[in-house]
Amino acid sequence: MAKKHSFDYDLIVIGSGAGGSAAATLAAKAGKRVAIIEADTFGGDSPNWGDVPTNALLHAAHLYDEATGGARFGLRTSTLGYNYPSLRAWKDLAVARTGAGGNRRYYENQGISAFSGIARFLSPNEISVNRRHLSAAKFLIATGSKWIVPDIPGLEEAGYITARAILYSIRPPKSLFIIGAGQVGVEIAQLMATFGTKVYLAEKASRILPHLDTEVGTLMERMLREQKGVTSLTETRVLSVAKDGLGKRIIISRGGVEKSVRADEILIAAGREPNVDLGLENATVKYTPKGIDVNEYLQTNVKHIFAAGDVLGRTSNTHSALLESRIAAHNILSNAKAAPDYTATPSVIFTYPEIAHVGLSEDDCLKRDLSVNKAIAPLNLTARSNTADFRDGFVKIITDKKGVIIGATIVAPRAGEMIQELALAIKHNLTADNIAETPHAFLGWSEAVRIAASKLS
Repeated sequence: MAKKHSFDYDLIVIGSGAGGSAAATLAAKAGKRVAIIEADTFGGDSPNWGDVPTNALLHAAHLYDEATGGARFGLRTSTLGYNYPSLRAWKDLAVARTGAGGNRRYYENQGISAFSGIARFLSPNEISVNRRHLSAAKFLIATGSKWIVPDIPGLEEAGYITARAILYSIRPPKSLFIIGAGQVGVEIAQLMATFGTKVYLAEKASRILPHLDTEVGTLMERMLREQKGVTSLTETRVLSVAKDGLGKRIIISRGGVEKSVRADEILIAAGREPNVDLGLENATVKYTPKGIDVNEYLQTNVKHIFAAGDVLGRTSNTHSALLESRIAAHNILSNAKAAPDYTATPSVIFTYPEIAHVGLSEDDCLKRDLSVNKAIAPLNLTARSNTADFRDGFVKIITDKKGVIIGATIVAPRAGEMIQELALAIKHNLTADNIAETPHAFLGWSEAVRIAASKLS
């Protein structure tokens, strides 16, 4: 007699972004009955309206930037222009090529049941989707996060856009006021300014990119101002917003002085909050507005319910969410539990120059009262800076008192690739000596890594 299943599925994954997709696929490959539920577009944030389309447009913007500045190399570029609808078409092609955006059929081809709709827990083992009830032995919550809309008088009435909406705009706005100068705010600022938008970048902190070392924000603020005309408004609070003709009038307070700025559009990029509105009380899952509580194995207080990705409320990125998704799948499928190892997880901001970071920042070390050594090698110490005519940027390395590398920050044209050497060093407790003694290719940007390391050896 065939075994009767007491639940519809072995695993239901809520959310098809980076935090959910890997786990659903792994569980299906292991022969489990899996369903995946998506409230928005299949694939989630990163491939549809996050990293992938932003990076595709930033790549095009950088090419345009390089070409328009080509006269210094003897290139005739005075007639260069761009067609914004074609740029958008390129972005859409890049999204399509990744295969992860709008990929409902991908799951169905693997035997995974895919549902579009908002999932709500009815009990610890049952959810509803579009008035349909589904039950499972285990759940993975990977609902991600959304932009926080700041509580600013007049903002809702005047209107605003998000980083998602601006990627779909017909043309760049003539002027743009960005609230929040973290990674996304700075990437969008450079992107739009390259295509002619007058950009104001407002940030409550004393520098842009406040979560990174001081040198990064200082350099990027100067480069955005000098090369793109971006006005960085640090230590700035937005007091109110009002419609002003077809645009908006923004009242700000900076250094205790009130000022007025006019812009065609306002973009909010001042932090994200986890999507926890899915009836977690009915499943008795513990959470706060800041995220779902999990143990080191990504397990909630309800043992058969796991969570991964941005819904945990941590500062996250796509590769960390994918790591968590794989670990959650392992823990769902196996009795031998594993914990995600975030050691040496790099982060990259895809401006030009790129900004990459791994390990502890100098601020982290100060907060922990760690005794450290640090060294900075400006890029202009390398031969490559001469042949490429790029002289801004640096490599910064932090070691403990024994010379073991514990943190690094790079601002350089290939920082996203360069950081991997230092991530490997942190992962395996290598010293600055180890890096300095390793031959680095002449005319590679990575010579700056060797120079910084040799200052510490």
